[in-house]
This record gives sequence, structure tokens and C-alpha cells, in this order.
Amino acid sequence: MTNHFDACSLFVGTSGYSYGEWIDSGFYPQGTNSSNMLDIYTKFFHTTELNYTWYQMPKAAAVERMCAKVPKNFKFAAKLTRTMTHEIKKGYWQKEVMSYRQGIEPLIQSKKLLCILIQLPPWFKRSIKFRHYLAALLDELSGLPIAVEFRHDSWVNDKVFYEFEKRKITLVSVDAPDLPGLFPQLDVVTNQDLFYIRFHGRNAKGWGSGNMQKQFDYDYTDLEITKWDSVIKETIIPKARAGGIFFNNHVRGQAPKNALTLIDFLFEKQREYA
Repeated sequence: MTNHFDACSLFVGTSGYSYGEWIDSGFYPQGTNSSNMLDIYTKFFHTTELNYTWYQMPKAAAVERMCAKVPKNFKFAAKLTRTMTHEIKKGYWQKEVMSYRQGIEPLIQSKKLLCILIQLPPWFKRSIKFRHYLAALLDELSGLPIAVEFRHDSWVNDKVFYEFEKRKITLVSVDAPDLPGLFPQLDVVTNQDLFYIRFHGRNAKGWGSGNMQKQFDYDYTDLEITKWDSVIKETIIPKARAGGIFFNNHVRGQAPKNALTLIDFLFEKQREYA
């Protein structure tokens, strides 16, 4: 879904789209093949996060084929590969950045790139070492639209927000369990070009389990979504020209269901389909 609130274009979707369990949940029809999922997904949403680019380096040829399959106004948020966030090798990660840039080039050429999502791990705390690394990484990615998601609350700092504003880097707002040390829910907008919100679910018991099926197993209530609807409309949208909103609670098809509910609230039941 994309729509406009005066000068702000909104893109609402899910983190990934290729889940077999979404067939069981009824989002995809019975008998849907994984190769057909994107075609069906684009009938409901105009954006998605590319999960696979975190696990493996994107290849330009594959990305180009994917771009050709989606509508003209569709946007992708591409996760930065884990070799630059979770498995950093000193003296080698710069080459990874070069490979990544080459891999996502078709997204840029086709104007289908919403942004690059840098998803940082919980152990990536605000220390001199990691501050210097993040600054160097952002320098290497200069010229690309960047959104950064922290998972540790040490990064809640005005100096960080100011530096992001200077660099035009988007601070990702997260909806996650309220747990000690975890980055909290904020409505701070550091980049007028783009705000970014990720809904992970509030499964506190499953969060640290190491099991993704437990960690992201959460179904937002209408009341919880309504509260975010108000924050987005009243606090966040006035500060930005565009926004990406993604649901990561993929278990049992809860992400597309909740995303469509938020779309209904945001656009006051005026849902549009591609």
C-alpha cells in the first residue's frame, strides 16, 4: 500500500513475503508456489523488506529479474548482508560493501529502492569501537538511502540522533517487547526524506529464545494498532516526506493481517489494491 498524506508518501508492507505458512493462514491460496508469491503479494502491498539479502550477498542478475516482476510503483527495502553487521571481518568488510553495491544496482537503476536497512545485533553497543565502525560503514555506503535499526538501548542518545540528522540517516523506530537493554519504542524522526517503523511483535517470553518462530509469534490487537495509527498520523508523518512501515511478526501469517489492518486505519478503510 502506498498513499499520500499531503507531502508524505507511505509504504506499508511486511518483512519478507515468501513464507509457506502464509498458505496455511489463508493469505496465499492453497497450491501457491514460492515462485508465485511475489505476484500475489503485490496485489495487496506496494513494498517489502528483502530478508534474503541479510543471509547472502545479492546478485545483480537475480535482483534485476525480481524488479521486472513487480509494478512500477513497488519499492524494496534491502537488508544489508550480515557480513557487515553481525559477522564483521576486519580488513575485509569494505570489499563486502563493494559487492553489495554491485548486487543492488538494479534496484537503484529501476528506482525501486526504498532504502538499505542496517539491522544491528543486540551486542552492538554504543562503544568507541562500534561508533567508529558504524561511522566508517555509513561513509562506505554514502549516496544510498540508509535506515539503521539498533537493538541495544545505549544508542538512545541525542548525539546519535544529531549525527543521523547531519548525515540524513533514518533512525528505525521499533515496536518490540519492553525488555531491559532492548532499544525502546521511539517516535524520533532523524531524516525528513524517510521515516521507518518495524513491528516485531511483543512476545517477551519468546524474544530471547533463539527460535524465530517463538520470537516473532505475536498478533497485534486492533487497540495496539490504533495507538500506532495516531502516533504515525499526528507525530511522525508531519516530519517526513515518505515512510516505510513493515511488520516482522511473520508467524502464522500475522504480519500481512496486521499490516492490512494498519492500512485500513491509516487510510480510514479506503483500501486500494495494486
